[in-house]
Amino acid sequence: MRALYAYLTKGLEPVEKVNLASQMSFPFNLRFGLSYWNFAFLDLTPFKPDPGRDEIFNRGAYLAQTLGHCGACHTPRGIGFQEVAMGHEGPNGRLFLSGEQVEHWNAVDLRDLWTIPDTVELLKTGRNRFATVSGGMTEVISHSTQHFRDEDLVAMATYLKALPSDRPKQDLGTPVARAPDATYTSRGGLGYLQFCSDCHRPDGAGVPGVFPPMAGNPTVAAKNPATLTHITLTGWQTAATTSHPRVWAMPGFAKLKDKEISEILSFVRENWGQGAGAVTERQVAEARKALDPSVDTSPFVTPRIADLLEAPNAKQLVYGMRLNQETRELLPKHVGNDLNCSSCHLNAGTVADGSPYIGVSAFFPSYAPRSGKEITMEDRINGCFRRSMAGFPLKNDSDEMKAMVAYFDWMKGETRPEDKVEGRGVGQVDAKLKPNPDNGKVIYAAQCSICHGAGGEGIKDATGKVVYPALWGDRSFNIGAGMARTYTAAAFVKRNMPIGTHGKFPLGQGGLTDQEAIDVAEYFTHMPRKDFPDKANDWPKGGKPKDARY
Repeated sequence: MRALYAYLTKGLEPVEKVNLASQMSFPFNLRFGLSYWNFAFLDLTPFKPDPGRDEIFNRGAYLAQTLGHCGACHTPRGIGFQEVAMGHEGPNGRLFLSGEQVEHWNAVDLRDLWTIPDTVELLKTGRNRFATVSGGMTEVISHSTQHFRDEDLVAMATYLKALPSDRPKQDLGTPVARAPDATYTSRGGLGYLQFCSDCHRPDGAGVPGVFPPMAGNPTVAAKNPATLTHITLTGWQTAATTSHPRVWAMPGFAKLKDKEISEILSFVRENWGQGAGAVTERQVAEARKALDPSVDTSPFVTPRIADLLEAPNAKQLVYGMRLNQETRELLPKHVGNDLNCSSCHLNAGTVADGSPYIGVSAFFPSYAPRSGKEITMEDRINGCFRRSMAGFPLKNDSDEMKAMVAYFDWMKGETRPEDKVEGRGVGQVDAKLKPNPDNGKVIYAAQCSICHGAGGEGIKDATGKVVYPALWGDRSFNIGAGMARTYTAAAFVKRNMPIGTHGKFPLGQGGLTDQEAIDVAEYFTHMPRKDFPDKANDWPKGGKPKDARY
């Protein structure tokens, strides 16, 4: 601080410039009024080390209380908006750093929050195994604490860990990689499954190093749901740091109604909030009014799978939806790799240009050039089992097939065969562009490998469950899959991958140019993968596309 003062007063040449007029309203524009506030609230007591504590604790206390001014956000305010405590000692010492709401964000309770290494990691990188920072804290990390010396970060973490807390101790236990039971029986659970689980996972575990968990997250468990509501309405970005320069984003979900957001957030807090209360529709409405978030205005109408519960055959429809989301787990004898239907049909088939199911069953039976004949909805589904999932078909009269078809029929809504469905398919790219697989390899390493593995092997969680699937090799789609074709894959990639890169509803997906998408698609589609036994029977009447693998 002394060095900064010396630089500003002695190291810079003065510049003659008229200052801006004050924009403070009456009576706050009267500077002499500050003297009354100072008289009532200003604490001029200098920092004093605690003789009963070691040097590391006192160094951390000094940094947190003075230069770090952590209490400016994380300590409750009094009647005059003053911090009720400037340190851990004194009559209000137990309130110091115990959490406060600031500008519609909830600054969490920092007292004995995490282990020392966990706190150091958050201050250095903006993330740890429990959370990522949000709101104004992203600037604190990006512009300040990531540049601290490691010993100072350890000192601050040591100090915070030593502050006693009334918060219930967290028992994370062994990860179970299982969605809560209410996921499939409640509107909030189905809403979470549709809009949140692709990043935060059905079991709330998140994706280490990429997307934060719900389980163990202090934002989820906070008594005040302000940050949780704020992020849901307006979106979120990680802090950019030297160790983690890639910024991950979550789009705002202001397109959802207040009731929908209330249902989803209440489900999240009920299952991972350690007793945190529900988020009411009124709280969401008040936050929306205060924040005035931008709302996605695309014409695509996103079906709400929570509405499945209102149908007469709700149980069958939910089962059909689950077969889409959890194909590999529920039908292990029919899936020969690590893919689910939702690997290509995003968010249970509800994402524009992400192979949505909206209206699809209205167009079957229909002629398929690849088969050279008219096919049914059941034929189309089994084609995916044999090609995309390198497995075996279902029987047309099986309960599983009936459930999947019922789900597609529900998604059809009022669509007629002659209708044009907005956002159907995966879009297109400029097929005149020539692929450059060498550049594709570079793009894959920079944009795709963090989720699909450096060697295309995908990633798994701590229990061995697939999080994001393999893109080549024996655990990926075979050469007969549509995704094995360069330009089909490129169109899908352009609009849907990578996820979590910006604010596009609902996955923050897409962002590559046509050329980049074609280059990376050429690279991963032509990597080794399983053969398709019946490839000789495809396109019997001609019309084979130029990018077919055989």
